[in-house]
Amino acid sequence: MYGFLAWLEGSVLGSAVRGAGVWSYGVINLVHILGVATLFGSVLVLDLRLLGCWRRIPLGMLARPTVPLAATGFGIAALSGVCLLSTNATEYTDNPFLLIKFLGIGLGLANVAVLTRLAAWKERETREDEPTELAVAGGLSLACWLTAVGAGRMIGYW
Repeated sequence: MYGFLAWLEGSVLGSAVRGAGVWSYGVINLVHILGVATLFGSVLVLDLRLLGCWRRIPLGMLARPTVPLAATGFGIAALSGVCLLSTNATEYTDNPFLLIKFLGIGLGLANVAVLTRLAAWKERETREDEPTELAVAGGLSLACWLTAVGAGRMIGYW
């Protein structure tokens, strides 16, 4: 892990962000927070629906805005997160929360990959019932993204 972090810190990106001025880290951090908020807010609404909240709102109708918003939020959070990490990546070598965050993100993305391949998800626009596997996917998703967000917050306190 140290090798990758050292490479990232020494990269053109790391140098550019460090040299961009006193406000750059703060602005990138703000963009990261907005990305995370967009991702997690969308995921929270969709996952709670998968867990059984707001059953009167059709799943397909709720998924139409939340899925693209979550994807956009993830993209913004991932890009800005790499920029933040590149500024002093080697300082996080022994920080267990960085690994926990990455694990939460990886498992969250794996859960998305599995969910989108389920027949119940593919039929969300026309299906009347909602099988248990959608609730399981929603619960796992919440656990993964809460872990990632919580660990990300704890990184600075280690």
